[in-house]
Amino acid sequence: MTYKFDWSVLWTGQSGQWLLQGVITTLEISVLAWLLAGALGILSGALRTLPFPPLRVLAAFYVEFFRNVPLLVWMFFWYFAVPPLLPTPLQDWLFNHGAEFWAGMFALGVYHGARFSEVIRSGIQSISKTQFEAALSTGLTTAQAYRFVIIPIALRLIIPPLTNESLNLLKNSSVALTISVAELTFQTRQIETYTAKAFEALTAGTVIYLALCLSIAFVMAQVERRFAIPGLIARVARPEH
Repeated sequence: MTYKFDWSVLWTGQSGQWLLQGVITTLEISVLAWLLAGALGILSGALRTLPFPPLRVLAAFYVEFFRNVPLLVWMFFWYFAVPPLLPTPLQDWLFNHGAEFWAGMFALGVYHGARFSEVIRSGIQSISKTQFEAALSTGLTTAQAYRFVIIPIALRLIIPPLTNESLNLLKNSSVALTISVAELTFQTRQIETYTAKAFEALTAGTVIYLALCLSIAFVMAQVERRFAIPGLIARVARPEH
């Protein structure tokens, strides 16, 4: 074996700065996309359970349209196709403030918003209809019942699948490198290009992604434990020794 490992390439020169900037950019685009996806998911997920057909059809169209087109296509669409349709002042602002970042964020947000929607819809439909009827009997309107009763309960029920989708969103942020977003994968490829040490660079990226995902999973597990609803969320008891 003639390959000589040189792990020092990860912290010498600009490599350490590139990795740090990649982590920051990955977290920034993922958090903003998660917030957008959450808002779109809650809205469309709730609309799909309403008894008003036009709203259900509108929400279903959004879900089926965005989740059945590859994420890479949406990256290219938001970066290459959308800006020319915008007013010139907005185009100038975007290209002066990282158009590729915002295109990647919107692509991630609308794509995962459709996936979040299905998770939230299933959470709402798992709630007994008597909960909704009881909310209406107190004088709440349908909108108020969803806002104050149904959606808060559903969000507590769907934490496990929501964790999975959140991890997928973080990992899918790597697709943004195709439109030149300098996130973690982009930076590891840059280190590999400048040092010709692919194994070290990609191993660093792998370990960082693993650490980020495990951290998110741990935090979400604590949230699930903190907001578990007795009788509705069954937790596996730890075995006694």
